[in-house]
Amino acid sequence: MSRIVVTGAAGFIGSHLCEALLDRGDAVVAIDNLRTGAMANIAHLRDRDFEFIRHDVTRYIDVEGPVDFILHFASPASPVDYLELPIQTLKVGSLGTHNALGLAKAKGAKFLLASTSEVYGDPLVHPQDESYWGNVNPIGPRGVYDEAKRFAEAITLAYHRYHGLDTRIVRIFNTYGPRMRLHDGRAVPAFMSQALRDEDVTIFGDGSQTRSFQYISDLVAGILRLMAAQTNDPVNIGNPHEVSIREIAEIIVRLVNSKSKLVVRPLPVDDPKQRQPDITRARTLLGWEPKIGLEEGLTKTVGYFREKVEAGL
Repeated sequence: MSRIVVTGAAGFIGSHLCEALLDRGDAVVAIDNLRTGAMANIAHLRDRDFEFIRHDVTRYIDVEGPVDFILHFASPASPVDYLELPIQTLKVGSLGTHNALGLAKAKGAKFLLASTSEVYGDPLVHPQDESYWGNVNPIGPRGVYDEAKRFAEAITLAYHRYHGLDTRIVRIFNTYGPRMRLHDGRAVPAFMSQALRDEDVTIFGDGSQTRSFQYISDLVAGILRLMAAQTNDPVNIGNPHEVSIREIAEIIVRLVNSKSKLVVRPLPVDDPKQRQPDITRARTLLGWEPKIGLEEGLTKTVGYFREKVEAGL
């Protein structure tokens, strides 16, 4: 059994990760300031070997007792959040990552950073492998998130090289599943909430831009394998099956038997035209690849969103 600190633990991905760690017998110390996370995501874990600390990681982090691993997942992660919270997003990527790394150094713990496919920006290389440096606009509205994560990667590897800290970096591609917020602005929750209400489903641009969507259980399985791997280089975890935004909207409308129609709106500034992971490194180093197909995963997710919509949330 290991004692593991998870920052951003009350968020969508963080809560699923905490659950998986507890299921395999680890003790979890969960840290979150609840700015974009929710206690409802972790309430069912409170009677297990689980400790919750409400704390903003941009301030000094102190955890009593031994720590074996730190998983740094704290950050606003949707366009709605990081456009509303630009300074906080930059601070959690810089100061927050610095503080989490400092805790790992003090405790002699291993460290895993949740990075993102957004470090590739609007890519000029397709699909994207980990050697690609990206095409990012550092002063555009999305730059606060992209550059925060790029800095977080840089300081993580600086701690590895200078202090000898044993670090990991996961570059997470579009992920969906239960516990996403209905109004967080990402494609799957937006389309599902609109379709379940029989409202117009809004797509940006002509809908031809592509993404690669993975179900949350596949992501968590990949992260657990990365924790055990002997690598310090970034690893893409994502589903290489590429789908257009229009196509996923049409699938969701069909799955929920909705009367919704698709409507188009202008494409946001610097919105990537393509996004598809090259997962050769994950297959080779981790023996990992996604198992849940898109329609299967969306079907697993519909019930959660239906309950939220029916509850008027």
